[in-house]
Amino acid sequence: MNTALGVGLGVGLFLVWWSFWERPVAPRGRRTRRRSIDDLLIRAGVERVSTIGLLASCAAVGFFVLLLGFVLTGSMPIALCFALFGGFLPFAIVRWRAAKRTASLRELWPDAVDHLRSAIRAGLSLPEALVQLGEKGPIELRPAFRAFAADYSAGGRFEDALDRLKERLADPVADRIVEALRMTREVGGSDLGRLLGTLSEFLRDAARTRSELEARQSWTVNAARLAVAAPWLVLLLLSTRPEAVRAYNSTAGAAVLLGGLVVSVVCYRVMLRVGALPEDERVLR
Repeated sequence: MNTALGVGLGVGLFLVWWSFWERPVAPRGRRTRRRSIDDLLIRAGVERVSTIGLLASCAAVGFFVLLLGFVLTGSMPIALCFALFGGFLPFAIVRWRAAKRTASLRELWPDAVDHLRSAIRAGLSLPEALVQLGEKGPIELRPAFRAFAADYSAGGRFEDALDRLKERLADPVADRIVEALRMTREVGGSDLGRLLGTLSEFLRDAARTRSELEARQSWTVNAARLAVAAPWLVLLLLSTRPEAVRAYNSTAGAAVLLGGLVVSVVCYRVMLRVGALPEDERVLR
């Protein structure tokens, strides 16, 4: 009895002590994934498409490929395999477009920083220099800075306009530039021109190095994609033969297709993970 009371008292004291410590709240997985997809759509330049719209497009394309494959081959296992590939196609297109646009913007950010540096040296204030990028900056970045000009003119709050600019661009390089400008405006000082010059040189060196690495890596990625696609192209040709369709309609044939699908996906993901270059993460949101 005394032991039980002692244990209960100890547990109670521990819970009281634990209640005084603030526990960090982990972000919800679903909300985090949805935000990452939203950033992906923004980086791809398809801002009018929502996450739900993208997922609906994937489901619609997958269902269409399923019906088309079943009509042409008469085999539901084969149609299901190609439906999975078809359902992933819209997401893959968005990722490809986002990667291509990010690489293009990576080459443009040093020019934007140079324009900003020249405007500040000419005597413009920091908000005026950012507004000027909407007219004289790189063409692909002008819409974002025109929207920044509209936000700043409407509210007059530089901090809020910067936050909306970051959300509109959804780019790690833009995050670093915006936070550097925010810190300079808050702290003050006369070294903004030197800071922008150093940042421009760093961005050019980083873009040049990454372009060289991506060029050397491209043949490995393309070879891996061809190795993954080749068996399924052979399956597509075999599906024109009735005896092959009957074989894959059986339980053993469906198991073979499932095993091949799992091996293809796992091997492709491992190849991408091993050979992938480190991606810039948005740590300054």
